[in-house]
Amino acid sequence: MNEDLFQSLPSVNELLSNPAIVELQQQFGSGLVKQQIQQVLNNKRQQIIQGEKPTLATTDLVVAVKQQIHDKTVMSLRPVINATGVVLHTNLGRSLLSPEIKQAVNEVGFQYSNLEYNLNEKARGQRYSHVEALIRDLTGAEDALVVNNNAAAVMLVLDTLVNQKEVIVSRGELVEIGGSFRIPEIITSGGGILHEIGTTNKTHLVDYQRALSDETGAILKVHTSNYRIVGFTESVASQDLSKLAHEAQVPLIYDLGSGLLVDLSKFGLPAEPLIKEELKWYDLVTFSGDKLLGGPQAGIIAGKRDYIERLKHNQLLRALRVDKLTLAALEATLHLYENPEKVIQKIPTLRMITLPLAELQQHAQRLSSALKQIKSLKVTTLAGTSQVGGGSYPGYLLPTELVAVTPTTISATKLESKLRISDSPIIVRLEKGQVQFDVRTLQIGDDEKIVRRISQLMRS
Repeated sequence: MNEDLFQSLPSVNELLSNPAIVELQQQFGSGLVKQQIQQVLNNKRQQIIQGEKPTLATTDLVVAVKQQIHDKTVMSLRPVINATGVVLHTNLGRSLLSPEIKQAVNEVGFQYSNLEYNLNEKARGQRYSHVEALIRDLTGAEDALVVNNNAAAVMLVLDTLVNQKEVIVSRGELVEIGGSFRIPEIITSGGGILHEIGTTNKTHLVDYQRALSDETGAILKVHTSNYRIVGFTESVASQDLSKLAHEAQVPLIYDLGSGLLVDLSKFGLPAEPLIKEELKWYDLVTFSGDKLLGGPQAGIIAGKRDYIERLKHNQLLRALRVDKLTLAALEATLHLYENPEKVIQKIPTLRMITLPLAELQQHAQRLSSALKQIKSLKVTTLAGTSQVGGGSYPGYLLPTELVAVTPTTISATKLESKLRISDSPIIVRLEKGQVQFDVRTLQIGDDEKIVRRISQLMRS
């Protein structure tokens, strides 16, 4: 019986001559297609050996080859729908770029550009010059520099200014950021010697005064942007720290982390340090481009010109430099901040964070009504909370509206899995036996995709 099945298997050459397979060869090349045919046939042989009776019809084999080629060639990095309500979701790419900057990125990416060419002087230029003036204007800094992320920014600053000298940091600011990167390790990797002062919950000006010595290379303040210490706490005001550092002629550095250019407290959010305000007191501040700024991944260093110039001459900078696509996206994003009346609506991150609850409730009702048309679903809306995420506004929850779906023919766990594992993944919450969609992070067109996908799944 097994022999009959083996003999029914077509040869590789037979399948290669199939019109549908010929089309695949024209699209993907004969080598890849032949390899996948061999894999499909080997799988069938193993099934036969194990006593199974797999379908061996040519049409089914062609479908299997097409599926394997699809799985082999589909992009691993691809768009997903974020229905979690976490705006700056690190695992889902953090900030969304504004649609308004798409043209700028496309033009630079698909054409030659003046990345390091000074058009006025007909000579080699500096790639950082494309964003320096914008950062100066928006922050009040004397000069600026951009590297590939904020950890790199801190490392470059310390490597340049405090190599083999002490860096004074409060114990309450020795944070760990994503991927187990810790401030103490960043300090030592940058050539500094960690000098901890104060306690976890309280650090006084006198602690900094006592720590200062001939071995001090800098005072570093770290914004605890991914957690909060509440209760019996105390820290030193920026103006007092600035006076102390400058009297001692020691660089004062502030790792702001998430970084914020506009005041969001008028939208009901807690007060966060503003870059422009902090630069009044600090020699250098560092912050991320892909968090509250709403741009691409980057580490931005802004502050005193003489310090920035020293950073630009550090050989480490070449290893940390950003590419043309990052610079194009960052420059175009920064230009949006030149119109403060429109920036909240133009920067997706800021728009999602500040969405009014009434608008979210209306959105949830529209999605809920569309999902209720699908059989075998129980659909309701309920109040919930969102997070800013990305190490920003720690512990602060944004009121939101959720659409909760309970399938009656499969489990919620199974539905969540099917939504997540597909060509167009949909990432949801799974709570209390429900698949929940937080509408805060849904983009234009996402509702239709969600309804279409769930409708397909419930019919299958």
